[in-house]
Amino acid sequence: MLLIYFAAPRLWPEYRDLLPGLLAEAGLNAIVATEAPDPVAVDYIIYAPSAPLQDFTPFTRCKAVLSLWAGVERIVGNATLTQPLCRMVEDGLTEGMVEWVVGHALRHHLGMDRHIVNPGHVWHPTCPPLARERPVTMLGMGMLGVACARALAALNFPVTGWSRTTKDVPGIATTTDLPKALARAQIVVTLLPKTPETENLLNAETLALLPRGAVILNPGRGALIDDTALLAALDSDQIGHATLDVFRTEPLPPDHPFWSHPNVTVTPHIAADTRASGAARVLVENIRRGEAGEPFLNLVDRSRGY
Repeated sequence: MLLIYFAAPRLWPEYRDLLPGLLAEAGLNAIVATEAPDPVAVDYIIYAPSAPLQDFTPFTRCKAVLSLWAGVERIVGNATLTQPLCRMVEDGLTEGMVEWVVGHALRHHLGMDRHIVNPGHVWHPTCPPLARERPVTMLGMGMLGVACARALAALNFPVTGWSRTTKDVPGIATTTDLPKALARAQIVVTLLPKTPETENLLNAETLALLPRGAVILNPGRGALIDDTALLAALDSDQIGHATLDVFRTEPLPPDHPFWSHPNVTVTPHIAADTRASGAARVLVENIRRGEAGEPFLNLVDRSRGY
């Protein structure tokens, strides 16, 4: 069995060292390489949508394309990709996202910037409200959104989860009514996939629905927010701060106004990075399933785009 790695070269040494042992533990005899002299010989492709490979036509024997990314919007519409496509879902990715969201939610809730960045040594005795007095809205109630919503709710934040379809999440109030979800939200977290229905979901109209001074955390997808509308809302103080981990163009261009805006924090797409130690186990389990004729984990629904 031949597995070909088409992803970030800097991560190849980790997967090269991890995969053979895990494959052997699963009873799988496989070669893992970065080149395939004969594409027809390839059984599985380990993939990142940023890889140069964009034409999957020659890989006629390939049983599945196993993405290392949670998001697949860059590749899901590729007409040459007729093989099953699996997105990456693993505990480390979820834990990293929860830590980023909770960390930045607490940062804004407690007003930490005022004390950490205080060049004038100003005494700020104002006490923040309690978490139970700070409503949070989670836009997107998939696996990551639910995990983050539960973590914030465990800290007593009143969390409302919004999704386009009805969801029942014990302990979390949910709604499909976007204006209702935004009306009380002092902190908004966006954890939606990029689809035609979600692009520019936060725009001039929807940003105006938020309480004045609300904070936005976006570790989901850059295209969920209209950049121009967000900058205008920040300039008018309708939005108090935006902490952004994802962008339409990455790396974020040096001349982008987000870099210089005093009420924008840029983090370099690190909220939920794929860690090889956990991802390799998910890859091997999907390969085992493929060889055993069992359903793949995290199979992408092409019609929905994720």
